[in-house]
Amino acid sequence: MNETREKGGAGLVTLKDVARYARCTPSTVSAVLNDSRAARVISRETKERVLAAVRELNYQPNFTARSLRTKRTYTVGVITEEIGDPYGALVISGIESFLTSKKYFFAAVAHRHNRHLFQQYSNILLSRGVEGLIAIDTSLWGSFNVPAVAVAGHRRNKGVTNIVLDHRRAAELALSHLWELGHRCIAFLRGQPFSSDSRQRWRSIRDAAKKIGLEIEPELTGQLQDDDPSPQVGYRVTKQLLSRSNSFTALFAYNDISAIGAIRAIQESGALVPGDISVIGFDDIREAAYHLPSLTTIRQPLRTMGEIAARTLLSRIEGREDYPAEIAIEPELIIRESTGPCPK
Repeated sequence: MNETREKGGAGLVTLKDVARYARCTPSTVSAVLNDSRAARVISRETKERVLAAVRELNYQPNFTARSLRTKRTYTVGVITEEIGDPYGALVISGIESFLTSKKYFFAAVAHRHNRHLFQQYSNILLSRGVEGLIAIDTSLWGSFNVPAVAVAGHRRNKGVTNIVLDHRRAAELALSHLWELGHRCIAFLRGQPFSSDSRQRWRSIRDAAKKIGLEIEPELTGQLQDDDPSPQVGYRVTKQLLSRSNSFTALFAYNDISAIGAIRAIQESGALVPGDISVIGFDDIREAAYHLPSLTTIRQPLRTMGEIAARTLLSRIEGREDYPAEIAIEPELIIRESTGPCPK
Protein backbone atom coordinates (compact mmCIF):
# COMPACT_ATOMS: atom_id res chain seq x y z
CA MET A 1 0.00 0.00 0.00
CA ASN A 2 2.87 2.39 0.78
CA GLU A 3 4.24 1.67 -2.70
CA THR A 4 0.91 2.63 -4.26
CA ARG A 5 0.76 5.91 -2.36
CA GLU A 6 4.23 6.88 -3.51
CA LYS A 7 3.32 6.29 -7.14
CA GLY A 8 0.59 8.88 -6.87
CA GLY A 9 3.25 11.48 -6.31
CA ALA A 10 3.82 13.59 -3.17
CA GLY A 11 1.68 11.19 -1.16
CA LEU A 12 -1.39 11.78 -3.36
CA VAL A 13 -3.42 8.77 -4.43
CA THR A 14 -4.54 8.80 -8.06
CA LEU A 15 -7.39 7.11 -9.87
CA LYS A 16 -4.88 4.71 -11.42
CA ASP A 17 -3.62 3.80 -7.95
CA VAL A 18 -7.15 2.88 -6.87
CA ALA A 19 -7.70 0.86 -10.07
CA ARG A 20 -4.45 -1.07 -9.54
CA TYR A 21 -5.32 -1.74 -5.88
CA ALA A 22 -8.88 -2.87 -6.77
CA ARG A 23 -7.64 -4.96 -9.71
CA CYS A 24 -9.76 -3.21 -12.35
CA THR A 25 -9.47 -0.43 -14.93
CA PRO A 26 -9.45 3.32 -14.18
CA SER A 27 -12.65 3.70 -16.23
CA THR A 28 -14.35 1.18 -13.94
CA VAL A 29 -13.29 3.16 -10.87
CA SER A 30 -14.53 6.38 -12.48
CA ALA A 31 -17.89 4.82 -13.34
CA VAL A 32 -18.39 3.53 -9.79
CA LEU A 33 -17.41 6.79 -8.10
CA ASN A 34 -19.54 8.93 -10.43
CA ASP A 35 -22.46 6.47 -10.38
CA SER A 36 -22.67 6.86 -14.14
CA ARG A 37 -24.75 4.79 -16.55
CA ALA A 38 -21.77 2.55 -17.16
CA ALA A 39 -21.86 1.54 -13.48
CA ARG A 40 -25.14 -0.31 -14.03
CA VAL A 41 -23.36 -3.24 -15.68
CA ILE A 42 -20.58 -3.44 -13.10
CA SER A 43 -21.00 -6.30 -10.64
CA ARG A 44 -21.69 -5.63 -6.97
CA GLU A 45 -18.47 -7.45 -6.05
CA THR A 46 -16.40 -5.10 -8.23
CA LYS A 47 -18.17 -2.03 -6.85
CA GLU A 48 -17.49 -3.12 -3.29
CA ARG A 49 -13.84 -3.77 -4.16
CA VAL A 50 -13.49 -0.28 -5.65
CA LEU A 51 -15.13 1.40 -2.65
CA ALA A 52 -12.98 -0.62 -0.26
CA ALA A 53 -9.86 0.51 -2.16
CA VAL A 54 -11.02 4.14 -1.98
CA ARG A 55 -11.42 3.86 1.79
CA GLU A 56 -8.16 1.96 2.29
CA LEU A 57 -6.10 4.38 0.22
CA ASN A 58 -8.03 7.48 1.43
CA TYR A 59 -8.52 8.52 -2.18
CA GLN A 60 -9.75 12.09 -2.70
CA PRO A 61 -11.19 12.78 -6.19
CA ASN A 62 -9.56 15.64 -8.07
CA PHE A 63 -12.57 17.72 -9.02
CA THR A 64 -10.43 20.31 -10.77
CA ALA A 65 -9.10 17.64 -13.11
CA ARG A 66 -12.61 16.29 -13.54
CA SER A 67 -13.91 19.75 -14.53
CA LEU A 68 -11.06 20.33 -16.99
CA ARG A 69 -11.60 16.92 -18.54
CA THR A 70 -15.36 17.26 -18.96
CA LYS A 71 -15.42 21.06 -19.42
CA ARG A 72 -18.01 21.24 -16.63
CA THR A 73 -18.00 22.80 -13.15
CA TYR A 74 -20.57 20.56 -11.44
CA THR A 75 -21.65 23.64 -9.52
CA VAL A 76 -25.10 25.11 -8.92
CA GLY A 77 -25.93 28.64 -7.78
CA VAL A 78 -28.50 29.11 -4.99
CA ILE A 79 -30.09 32.54 -4.57
CA THR A 80 -32.12 33.22 -1.43
CA GLU A 81 -33.49 36.17 0.50
CA GLU A 82 -31.69 35.40 3.75
CA ILE A 83 -29.04 32.94 4.83
CA GLY A 84 -30.14 31.10 7.95
CA ASP A 85 -33.83 32.03 8.16
CA PRO A 86 -35.96 29.00 9.15
CA TYR A 87 -37.78 28.77 5.80
CA GLY A 88 -34.71 29.04 3.58
CA ALA A 89 -32.57 26.87 5.84
CA LEU A 90 -34.89 23.89 5.41
CA VAL A 91 -35.08 24.33 1.63
CA ILE A 92 -31.29 24.62 1.39
CA SER A 93 -30.81 21.49 3.50
CA GLY A 94 -32.86 19.57 0.92
CA ILE A 95 -30.87 21.08 -1.93
CA GLU A 96 -27.58 20.26 -0.22
CA SER A 97 -28.60 16.67 0.51
CA PHE A 98 -29.48 15.89 -3.10
CA LEU A 99 -26.56 17.75 -4.70
CA THR A 100 -24.07 16.06 -2.36
CA SER A 101 -25.43 12.64 -3.28
CA LYS A 102 -24.77 13.48 -6.94
CA LYS A 103 -21.30 14.96 -6.26
CA TYR A 104 -22.30 18.52 -7.15
CA PHE A 105 -21.27 21.68 -5.32
CA PHE A 106 -23.37 24.75 -4.70
CA ALA A 107 -22.66 28.40 -3.98
CA ALA A 108 -25.31 30.33 -2.02
CA VAL A 109 -25.87 34.10 -1.98
CA ALA A 110 -28.46 36.26 -0.18
CA HIS A 111 -29.87 39.33 -1.94
CA ARG A 112 -31.81 40.71 1.06
CA HIS A 113 -34.74 41.80 -1.13
CA ASN A 114 -32.50 44.12 -3.13
CA ARG A 115 -33.18 43.72 -6.86
CA HIS A 116 -29.87 45.32 -7.84
CA LEU A 117 -28.00 42.94 -5.52
CA PHE A 118 -29.97 40.03 -6.95
CA GLN A 119 -28.85 40.93 -10.46
CA GLN A 120 -25.26 41.49 -9.36
CA TYR A 121 -25.02 38.17 -7.56
CA SER A 122 -26.71 36.33 -10.43
CA ASN A 123 -24.09 37.69 -12.83
CA ILE A 124 -21.27 36.71 -10.46
CA LEU A 125 -22.56 33.15 -10.16
CA LEU A 126 -22.96 32.83 -13.93
CA SER A 127 -19.49 34.28 -14.57
CA ARG A 128 -18.04 31.63 -12.26
CA GLY A 129 -19.50 28.85 -14.31
CA VAL A 130 -22.55 27.61 -12.40
CA GLU A 131 -24.50 25.16 -14.56
CA GLY A 132 -27.89 26.11 -13.15
CA LEU A 133 -29.66 28.36 -10.64
CA ILE A 134 -32.09 27.68 -7.80
CA ALA A 135 -33.98 30.64 -6.33
CA ILE A 136 -35.70 30.43 -2.92
CA ASP A 137 -38.71 32.65 -2.10
CA THR A 138 -37.50 34.95 -4.84
CA SER A 139 -39.28 36.21 -7.92
CA LEU A 140 -36.97 35.70 -10.89
CA TRP A 141 -36.81 38.61 -13.32
CA GLY A 142 -36.09 37.68 -16.91
CA SER A 143 -34.48 34.50 -18.17
CA PHE A 144 -30.99 33.04 -17.92
CA ASN A 145 -28.67 31.16 -20.23
CA VAL A 146 -28.69 28.20 -17.82
CA PRO A 147 -31.56 26.09 -16.45
CA ALA A 148 -33.29 27.63 -13.42
CA VAL A 149 -35.73 26.47 -10.75
CA ALA A 150 -37.65 28.76 -8.38
CA VAL A 151 -38.95 27.48 -5.04
CA ALA A 152 -42.08 29.55 -4.34
CA GLY A 153 -41.73 31.13 -7.76
CA HIS A 154 -44.83 32.64 -9.33
CA ARG A 155 -43.49 34.36 -12.46
CA ARG A 156 -43.73 32.59 -15.79
CA ASN A 157 -40.26 32.89 -17.32
CA LYS A 158 -38.71 30.99 -20.17
CA GLY A 159 -36.33 28.32 -18.89
CA VAL A 160 -37.63 28.47 -15.30
CA THR A 161 -39.45 25.70 -13.44
CA ASN A 162 -41.57 27.01 -10.56
CA ILE A 163 -42.10 24.81 -7.51
CA VAL A 164 -45.24 26.10 -5.81
CA LEU A 165 -47.50 25.10 -2.97
CA ASP A 166 -51.22 24.75 -3.64
CA HIS A 167 -52.13 27.91 -1.72
CA ARG A 168 -55.83 27.59 -2.45
CA ARG A 169 -55.92 24.21 -0.76
CA ALA A 170 -53.75 25.50 2.11
CA ALA A 171 -56.13 28.39 2.81
CA GLU A 172 -59.13 26.07 2.74
CA LEU A 173 -57.49 23.69 5.21
CA ALA A 174 -56.59 26.46 7.67
CA LEU A 175 -59.89 28.37 7.58
CA SER A 176 -62.04 25.23 7.60
CA HIS A 177 -60.17 24.09 10.73
CA LEU A 178 -60.90 27.37 12.53
CA TRP A 179 -64.48 27.47 11.24
CA GLU A 180 -65.20 23.97 12.49
CA LEU A 181 -63.89 25.01 15.91
CA GLY A 182 -66.56 27.74 15.94
CA HIS A 183 -64.40 30.78 15.16
CA ARG A 184 -66.13 33.56 13.23
CA CYS A 185 -64.02 36.59 14.17
CA ILE A 186 -60.60 35.79 12.71
CA ALA A 187 -57.63 38.15 12.48
CA PHE A 188 -54.99 37.85 9.77
CA LEU A 189 -51.31 38.72 9.39
CA ARG A 190 -50.57 39.39 5.72
CA GLY A 191 -47.10 38.64 4.35
CA GLN A 192 -44.48 41.23 3.48
CA PRO A 193 -44.88 42.54 -0.09
CA PHE A 194 -41.37 41.36 -0.99
CA SER A 195 -42.14 37.72 -0.16
CA SER A 196 -42.96 35.88 -3.37
CA ASP A 197 -45.86 33.93 -1.79
CA SER A 198 -47.63 36.94 -0.26
CA ARG A 199 -49.97 37.91 -3.07
CA GLN A 200 -50.99 34.38 -4.02
CA ARG A 201 -51.57 33.33 -0.41
CA TRP A 202 -53.72 36.35 0.43
CA ARG A 203 -55.81 35.89 -2.71
CA SER A 204 -56.33 32.25 -1.75
CA ILE A 205 -57.33 33.20 1.80
CA ARG A 206 -59.94 35.66 0.54
CA ASP A 207 -61.35 33.05 -1.85
CA ALA A 208 -61.49 30.42 0.88
CA ALA A 209 -63.16 32.85 3.30
CA LYS A 210 -65.81 33.72 0.74
CA LYS A 211 -66.43 30.05 0.09
CA ILE A 212 -67.29 29.30 3.73
CA GLY A 213 -69.09 32.62 4.35
CA LEU A 214 -66.43 34.24 6.52
CA GLU A 215 -66.18 38.03 6.37
CA ILE A 216 -62.64 39.41 6.58
CA GLU A 217 -62.68 42.62 8.65
CA PRO A 218 -60.14 45.31 7.63
CA GLU A 219 -59.52 46.26 11.28
CA LEU A 220 -58.62 42.63 11.99
CA THR A 221 -56.02 42.51 9.20
CA GLY A 222 -52.40 43.35 9.95
CA GLN A 223 -49.66 43.88 7.38
CA LEU A 224 -46.15 42.55 8.00
CA GLN A 225 -43.60 44.99 6.60
CA ASP A 226 -40.15 44.79 8.15
CA ASP A 227 -37.26 42.90 6.62
CA ASP A 228 -36.69 40.91 9.80
CA PRO A 229 -36.73 37.09 9.83
CA SER A 230 -37.51 36.98 13.58
CA PRO A 231 -40.77 36.70 15.59
CA GLN A 232 -40.47 40.42 16.35
CA VAL A 233 -42.38 41.35 13.18
CA GLY A 234 -45.45 39.28 14.04
CA TYR A 235 -45.22 40.42 17.66
CA ARG A 236 -45.40 44.12 16.74
CA VAL A 237 -48.28 43.80 14.29
CA THR A 238 -50.31 41.63 16.66
CA LYS A 239 -49.84 44.24 19.41
CA GLN A 240 -51.33 46.77 17.00
CA LEU A 241 -54.29 44.48 16.24
CA LEU A 242 -54.94 43.95 19.95
CA SER A 243 -54.89 47.71 20.54
CA ARG A 244 -57.54 48.18 17.82
CA SER A 245 -59.85 45.38 18.91
CA ASN A 246 -59.97 42.43 21.24
CA SER A 247 -62.95 40.87 19.52
CA PHE A 248 -61.13 38.22 17.48
CA THR A 249 -60.97 34.66 18.75
CA ALA A 250 -58.47 33.31 16.23
CA LEU A 251 -55.50 34.56 14.24
CA PHE A 252 -54.13 33.17 10.97
CA ALA A 253 -50.49 34.24 10.56
CA TYR A 254 -48.57 34.49 7.30
CA ASN A 255 -45.88 32.12 8.55
CA ASP A 256 -44.75 30.28 11.66
CA ILE A 257 -42.22 32.92 12.67
CA SER A 258 -44.88 35.66 12.74
CA ALA A 259 -47.27 33.26 14.50
CA ILE A 260 -44.74 32.68 17.29
CA GLY A 261 -44.41 36.45 17.70
CA ALA A 262 -48.21 36.79 17.70
CA ILE A 263 -48.56 34.23 20.51
CA ARG A 264 -46.12 36.21 22.65
CA ALA A 265 -48.07 39.43 22.09
CA ILE A 266 -51.39 37.72 22.93
CA GLN A 267 -50.01 36.18 26.10
CA GLU A 268 -48.55 39.52 27.21
CA SER A 269 -52.03 41.05 26.84
CA GLY A 270 -53.29 38.59 29.45
CA ALA A 271 -55.16 36.35 27.00
CA LEU A 272 -54.60 32.61 26.73
CA VAL A 273 -53.61 30.64 23.62
CA PRO A 274 -55.75 28.79 22.68
CA GLY A 275 -58.20 29.38 25.58
CA ASP A 276 -59.06 32.91 24.44
CA ILE A 277 -57.42 33.20 21.02
CA SER A 278 -56.37 30.36 18.72
CA VAL A 279 -53.33 30.86 16.47
CA ILE A 280 -52.44 29.02 13.28
CA GLY A 281 -49.19 29.45 11.33
CA PHE A 282 -47.80 28.41 7.97
CA ASP A 283 -44.70 26.41 6.88
CA ASP A 284 -44.13 23.98 9.79
CA ILE A 285 -40.59 25.07 10.53
CA ARG A 286 -38.57 23.02 13.03
CA GLU A 287 -39.43 25.29 15.94
CA ALA A 288 -43.20 24.96 15.42
CA ALA A 289 -43.53 21.61 17.21
CA TYR A 290 -41.43 22.71 20.20
CA HIS A 291 -42.91 26.14 20.86
CA LEU A 292 -45.15 26.51 23.93
CA PRO A 293 -47.93 25.97 23.02
CA SER A 294 -46.91 23.86 20.04
CA LEU A 295 -48.07 25.49 16.84
CA THR A 296 -50.93 24.37 14.63
CA THR A 297 -49.78 25.12 11.10
CA ILE A 298 -49.99 24.42 7.39
CA ARG A 299 -47.05 22.23 6.48
CA GLN A 300 -45.00 22.94 3.41
CA PRO A 301 -42.54 20.04 2.96
CA LEU A 302 -39.69 22.54 2.69
CA ARG A 303 -36.80 20.07 2.76
CA THR A 304 -38.56 17.91 0.17
CA MET A 305 -39.16 21.01 -1.96
CA GLY A 306 -35.42 21.67 -1.88
CA GLU A 307 -34.71 18.11 -2.96
CA ILE A 308 -37.25 18.36 -5.78
CA ALA A 309 -35.69 21.64 -6.91
CA ALA A 310 -32.21 20.10 -7.02
CA ARG A 311 -33.40 16.92 -8.74
CA THR A 312 -35.33 18.91 -11.36
CA LEU A 313 -32.39 21.19 -12.04
CA LEU A 314 -29.86 18.35 -12.42
CA SER A 315 -32.24 16.49 -14.69
CA ARG A 316 -32.33 19.53 -16.95
CA ILE A 317 -28.57 20.15 -16.73
CA GLU A 318 -27.85 16.58 -17.70
CA GLY A 319 -29.90 16.55 -20.84
CA ARG A 320 -33.67 16.56 -20.56
CA GLU A 321 -34.92 18.88 -23.30
CA ASP A 322 -38.49 19.32 -22.09
CA TYR A 323 -39.18 20.56 -18.56
CA PRO A 324 -42.27 21.35 -16.49
CA ALA A 325 -43.12 25.03 -16.15
CA GLU A 326 -44.60 24.30 -12.71
CA ILE A 327 -44.50 21.57 -10.07
CA ALA A 328 -47.36 21.75 -7.54
CA ILE A 329 -46.84 20.65 -3.94
CA GLU A 330 -49.72 19.57 -1.68
CA PRO A 331 -50.04 21.23 1.76
CA GLU A 332 -50.99 19.43 4.98
CA LEU A 333 -52.80 20.69 8.09
CA ILE A 334 -50.83 19.88 11.25
CA ILE A 335 -53.01 20.28 14.34
CA ARG A 336 -51.18 20.96 17.60
CA GLU A 337 -51.89 22.89 20.81
CA SER A 338 -52.28 26.49 19.62
CA THR A 339 -55.83 26.08 18.27
CA GLY A 340 -58.95 25.09 20.17
CA PRO A 341 -62.71 25.65 20.33
CA CYS A 342 -64.02 29.20 20.16
CA PRO A 343 -64.65 30.49 23.70
CA LYS A 344 -68.33 31.02 24.52
